Amino acid sequence: MAYLGLVPTENSSGGKSKRGSLTKCGNTRARRLLVEGAHTYKHKANISVELLRRQEGLPKEIVDIAWQAQQRLCRRYQRLLQKGKHRSVVVVAIAREMIAYIWAIAREVVVSQVDPKTRIARLPA
Repeated sequence: MAYLGLVPTENSSGGKSKRGSLTKCGNTRARRLLVEGAHTYKHKANISVELLRRQEGLPKEIVDIAWQAQQRLCRRYQRLLQKGKHRSVVVVAIAREMIAYIWAIAREVVVSQVDPKTRIARLPA
């Protein structure tokens, strides 16, 4: 998460610890894409026909983690807004948690080799 700059700055002195704004260090493009993607969690979690089509051929572990993430992040988005948090703060918090799910997929799922010809055929035009 620190690589993407989605961790708070910290000013510590003695026994006191004060957290500030985001560090904004790291990969700007990746951070921007994650924050833009976090905006989609304002909608209710559901599986559309389009999503089912995109998930064809993916390992079940990835689909399960993605569904768990979608449900949790949609609930968290609404909960933080109801607490009175500013929308931009909520979106960055969701983006930060998205990174944790991406990390879980990268660590837990072993993907077998895919034939490049079939992989290209799955990508939307």
